[in-house]
Amino acid sequence: MASMQKRLQKELMALQSDPPPGMTLNERSVQNTITEWLIDMEGAPGTLYEGEKFQLLFKFSGRYPFDSPQVMFTGENIPIHPHVYSNGHICLSILTEDWSPALSVQSVCLSIISMLSSCKEKRRPPDNSFYVKTCNKNPKKTKWWYHDDTC
Repeated sequence: MASMQKRLQKELMALQSDPPPGMTLNERSVQNTITEWLIDMEGAPGTLYEGEKFQLLFKFSGRYPFDSPQVMFTGENIPIHPHVYSNGHICLSILTEDWSPALSVQSVCLSIISMLSSCKEKRRPPDNSFYVKTCNKNPKKTKWWYHDDTC
């Protein structure tokens, strides 16, 4: 547990001092706990999401960084994207089976920015309605099927 807290403190300071473009740590979210962070995000210039505002929720277990964080979009505006479900769950391999302790909150944020920025058409995943009705609240409990890397 102590190594998890030490690692999160280090990542928190890095995110505060050098956040990825368009990302800002919601400082209120870390006042009472270090295991849940809200990150405010703005769509990158020149993309389909330019000027749009989103919020990411990161939840860390006691096994972090050996266990990936739970990451999802939250709040009023969930991006319409082929890999983002309307409940905020994100289909991104580094959040589950391709996670490595070498990754960080910053690298996850950059991957999500990149995923959104490369999108050519705003649309939900084809199985959105079924998934949202039947999924677990924790997206890490989903057995994702990574079949599309075109967006």
